[in-house]
Amino acid sequence: MQWLSNIVTRYYKSVLSLWLVLFIALAVLAIRLPSLLEGDGFSTDGEHQRVMEELTDTFDLPAETLFIVFDQVSNETIQQTISEMEDLQIAESIQSPLNDPTLFKDHVAYAMFHFSGDTADITEVVDKIRNAIDGEKGVTLTGGAAINKDINVASQKDLASAEAIGIPIAIIVLLLAFGSVFAAFVPLVVGIVTVVSTFGIMTLFSETMNLSIFVLNIIPMLGLALSIDFALLLINRYKEERLKNSIVDAVQTSIQTAGRSIIFSAVCVFIGLGAMLVMKVEIFQNLALGGMLVVLMAVLASITLLPSLLMLMKDRINKWTIIRVKPGASTRWRNFAAFVMKRPVSLVVVALLILGIGIIPVKDMKLTIPQVDSLPLSYDSRQAYELMDKEFGFGEKSTVYMIAERNDGWENTDGLEVMKKIEEQLLEDKHVDSVNTIFSASNISTIDQWEQSLQIPEVKAQVTPLLESFVQGNKLLIPVTLDLNGSSDEAQDWAREWSKKDLGVDMMLGGQPKFNQEIFDEIFNKVGLLLAIILGSTFIILMIAFRSILIPLKAIIMNIIGLSSTFGILVYIFQYGHFGIEETTIALIIPVIVFSLVFGLSMDYEVFLISRIQEEYSKSLNNTAATIEGLTSTSKVITSAALIMIVITGAFAFTDVMPVKQIGLGIAIAVAIDASIIRLLLVPSLMKLFGKWNWWMPFRKGPYKAGKWH
Repeated sequence: MQWLSNIVTRYYKSVLSLWLVLFIALAVLAIRLPSLLEGDGFSTDGEHQRVMEELTDTFDLPAETLFIVFDQVSNETIQQTISEMEDLQIAESIQSPLNDPTLFKDHVAYAMFHFSGDTADITEVVDKIRNAIDGEKGVTLTGGAAINKDINVASQKDLASAEAIGIPIAIIVLLLAFGSVFAAFVPLVVGIVTVVSTFGIMTLFSETMNLSIFVLNIIPMLGLALSIDFALLLINRYKEERLKNSIVDAVQTSIQTAGRSIIFSAVCVFIGLGAMLVMKVEIFQNLALGGMLVVLMAVLASITLLPSLLMLMKDRINKWTIIRVKPGASTRWRNFAAFVMKRPVSLVVVALLILGIGIIPVKDMKLTIPQVDSLPLSYDSRQAYELMDKEFGFGEKSTVYMIAERNDGWENTDGLEVMKKIEEQLLEDKHVDSVNTIFSASNISTIDQWEQSLQIPEVKAQVTPLLESFVQGNKLLIPVTLDLNGSSDEAQDWAREWSKKDLGVDMMLGGQPKFNQEIFDEIFNKVGLLLAIILGSTFIILMIAFRSILIPLKAIIMNIIGLSSTFGILVYIFQYGHFGIEETTIALIIPVIVFSLVFGLSMDYEVFLISRIQEEYSKSLNNTAATIEGLTSTSKVITSAALIMIVITGAFAFTDVMPVKQIGLGIAIAVAIDASIIRLLLVPSLMKLFGKWNWWMPFRKGPYKAGKWH
């Protein structure tokens, strides 16, 4: 780190110029990012995806469908709206409720607009349709593309709302920590540069991969919190060093000490985020990439841009001091540390009891893939979709698309026999409501009758188009309707069971049950590997850092307990519907994202505290005195850093998009638990109880002193 500190202090003006050019260039790209985000990111390259592509490419089924919902409007209004849509010439085909009675029920009706081929411009289509029906009472657009567009818009509003709440409070925390206006605003500048630069880089990645709309919230949430946290650590060290050294020496020492801690912290977070790459689900790939990039930019900005700003500002960092830091603060922390040392057993019991109570609701946790309920109730697209669901019972049944492939084709007698056998097997299943084949669609019940009908030219002319809708070359399409909700566990079990069945031909399944089953299986099958990567790497890093077996074990166990309590609290708030929040399930991504991210963040606080305790213990060999001194000297910085993280991420609890709200609140709760119950109570209490055994390492004997065992 010495070479870096020399370069930054010597060429700080060049470093600032380089950052300015980079920031402007990436800011231009960043402006485009919101318009390039699409979908919720819940997709994986599996059977479902291949089947849906086959449906479009081979069987000419729509690649996208939008719905216009009519509520308490006249037939004239419906006809006029359909005519306007036809004039726009934007849909491949339109199904009108005036021509199809199944699309009409009581006072509610809906029209379906089917789009084939490339749907890259579907967002523009949504805008055109909405402009055409704007102001028409009782006429609303919904469907996947419309809902995704609204989530994108809501996410942008959420970002602005969270910044409006979080940033002012973060400034107040920084003012309390540093006392001066300049020192409080410098970390904010670093955070903005970090987030905007990452947005610009992600825009480049959008050329080669699909990016989830949730990237728009996660990157600022993580980027601002980490950047300000890192800046807090480095500026705090700089102000300490400046009291006894020159500006150049103070900056160099800050880079070499605080900068090293920043890099270590970033590595821990980086590992947690990178572990998500093992899950081949688009949203995890997106968030892992975006998260790792923003962590990298936060580190680079903190150890190059921030020190350069300090060199430029010199002692003006203390300009406009409005709050004087009271010297009694360390005395209060010392008294608190002494209090903990006197009652370690009682405090461990109390802490574990509190965390245990928080864990209880975890048993009721229900994980689901976010759907239309991600949107606030105020959005028309959600209201219209839920109206359709209520009136037409969309959620009561689900469709599975089965594509079977047979080398010898399906139109010969043997192929028809296999087709009929598959149909009969499906109908024997208790969850199958109906099976759509050439036999059911033509009302021809036997193979003999089908072959005889083809001998009659008039009948053949009628059934040939029907045959082509089910059979294309060697491929057979069989839509299967289940009497199960597509999001239910039973529907997933059905898809899982039938995917393994041997029907004598190659077969693939698609549809919502299969989609959900693949997403859930990918996550649950890979979660063990993810945990092994995070826990294993954390243990090794801490073991090497502290030359101890017990310290990393305690850190991992305490983090798991703290995160379990966090998830229990999330269940209490969201599933049980407390604090004015509507009852809802927990988004499937929440446990993975919160665990992966917070585990790395908590290691930052762990290392900062234990490093100081280790430093004191190496001098005195007095475990209790070292723990008191370590807790006293680090508690203020840890508390301030945690408050920044809680404020920035917790501000997203006041947003509207449900998964973002759950992620923000989940991180805030986890950090609050870690920085208070775990870091201030459990860690020092256990350090007291285990005494010198904290520093035990196999194959090494004697007391620990100055980094060595003698």
